[in-house]
Amino acid sequence: MTKVFQATHVGKVRANNEDALIVIEPETFVVADGMGGASAGEVASQMLVDTVKNFLSKSPAPWDEKILSQAILLANDKILNRARLNPELRGMGTTATILSLDGGKAYFAHVGDSRLYLLRNKYFAQITEDHSYVETLVRQGEITHEEARIHPMKNVLIQAVGAVPEIEIDAANFSVQSGDIFLLCTDGLTNMVEDELIAKILLSASNPADALVDAALEAGGKDNVSVIVAGVD
Repeated sequence: MTKVFQATHVGKVRANNEDALIVIEPETFVVADGMGGASAGEVASQMLVDTVKNFLSKSPAPWDEKILSQAILLANDKILNRARLNPELRGMGTTATILSLDGGKAYFAHVGDSRLYLLRNKYFAQITEDHSYVETLVRQGEITHEEARIHPMKNVLIQAVGAVPEIEIDAANFSVQSGDIFLLCTDGLTNMVEDELIAKILLSASNPADALVDAALEAGGKDNVSVIVAGVD
């Protein structure tokens, strides 16, 4: 059994919430952070979660990383086609981070800079890699993680669902242990709150999703923030 918490907030600066999130039974979780002018980001992120939900409803569980990737690819096509038909939506796109738990296995698929974390035995680790310009610089050793947090191009993505016809999806699976805590979140959390505090909140808060959103708001709330926390018994 998995105990799940979820929360989303527009933040203190943005006029609208371009994030979307959904919990799909059995034990599958999706977060998406939309981008684009006017309301286009909202359209893209909502299309992503709707497409994933509909695709999985027609696929037999368990939903492994290949099925999750297929759902993202379908969403990519749908978002591109919608933008082609609606000039006001052109340039829209979204991140996509999906986790599906089945017994002792965790499956994930990921595009963009929303994140999947795992807290296991008090060790907090980022499972996904950010598909961003600054993260590429970090991996190449040109800047540090600390410098990346304040880099002027930290929001520039090199991969996004619906932005280009061909996308590369990170997808894999790994074993689950009793006591594992999973966090899916948009960068409205990770740009505002350090990993050390995130881990502390996950271990101590009665409702960690609400507590994480509150921490992002207290730090300035400069972006929409969305989180899903899933704890494995």
